[in-house]
Amino acid sequence: MKLILTHEVPALGAPGDIVEVKDGYGRNYLIPRGYAVRWSKGAAKQIDTLKKARQVREVRDLGHAQEIRSQLEAMTVQLPVRAGDTGRLFGAVTVADIAQAIKSSGGPDVDRRRIDVGQPIKSLGSHTVRVRVHDEASADVTLEVVPA
Repeated sequence: MKLILTHEVPALGAPGDIVEVKDGYGRNYLIPRGYAVRWSKGAAKQIDTLKKARQVREVRDLGHAQEIRSQLEAMTVQLPVRAGDTGRLFGAVTVADIAQAIKSSGGPDVDRRRIDVGQPIKSLGSHTVRVRVHDEASADVTLEVVPA
C-alpha cells in the first residue's frame, strides 16, 4: 500500500514522505490515527508543496536548532512525582510530563514526539533523556525525578 505520511512516524519517515507499507499496517494503524493518507496524484502534488516549504524552514532552523540543543544540554530539569517509601514511582514518567517539565523549567517548548526516553522511568533519581531538536541535532537532557 502506498501512503503519504502526514505526521512523523519513528522508523518510517517524516511528514510528506511517500512510503510503501503492508496493507494491514496502513489500513489498521496509520490511516485511522491520521498519520498517513492514501497516495494519489493530487495528494502527492499537495504534499510536494508542503515539503518545499518545510525544507526552506529546516535550512533556516539548523542554526536555531544548535542554540536550542546547547540550551537544553545546559539545563537540569526537575520533575516532582508521587513515589513510595522505597523510591519507586506510582506509574511511570511519560514524555508529556517531561515536555511540560522542560517548559516549566524555563526551557523551550518541546514536542513530546521528539523525546526519546529509552527505558521507562519508574524510580527517583537522575535520568538522561534524548530530545531530537532537528534531524541533525539532538540534545541529552538531565532529568532529576524528585518526590512531590
